[in-house]
Amino acid sequence: MKIAIVKYNAGNIYSVDHALKRLGVNAVITADKEELMSADKVIFPGQGEASTTMAYLKQHRLDEVIKNLKQPLFGICIGMQLMCRHSEEGDTECLGIFDTVVKKFLPEKHEDKIPHMGWNSIYDLNPVLLPRSIENEFVYFVHSYYVPLNEFTAATTDYVQPFSAAMQKDNFYACQFHPEKSGKVGEEILKQFLEI
Repeated sequence: MKIAIVKYNAGNIYSVDHALKRLGVNAVITADKEELMSADKVIFPGQGEASTTMAYLKQHRLDEVIKNLKQPLFGICIGMQLMCRHSEEGDTECLGIFDTVVKKFLPEKHEDKIPHMGWNSIYDLNPVLLPRSIENEFVYFVHSYYVPLNEFTAATTDYVQPFSAAMQKDNFYACQFHPEKSGKVGEEILKQFLEI
């Protein structure tokens, strides 16, 4: 099985590669259209800023490649946000795979620190992406923007308000948290994606 990780101007790509290696999977990190299209599964991870990242994807025509993939694709963190229609971060038009928006956290009380950084539990899981065994388990988040609950929500978490911890539509899967930094729970999620 060939696993490809989308190579672009985002951080955190190599920590996903290391997490896969821990599972015995050697992925290819590539921006090559043919390699991405011929992979059995594609992972679109990253940390970064929406407008500059989206501009990079468009400049290198990776936006069209990602939107047109037919095999399972897994977006992580900024990867998930860029799969939405629009982000408030830099007023950015995104890939539009999920017809929903990305909003900036607005703190409601003193203890609401932004960025949201740390461990939160996830619930109301869609078992296609997330094993039922991890219901209410904790995963690791780092983000200042969030996706509200919507028809594609595949897991929910609470910080300031309930929001989408994961989403799923057709062959597109995504999570806001970092499975590669979420210990055994994250490994279970990556394993399940590899088995889709």
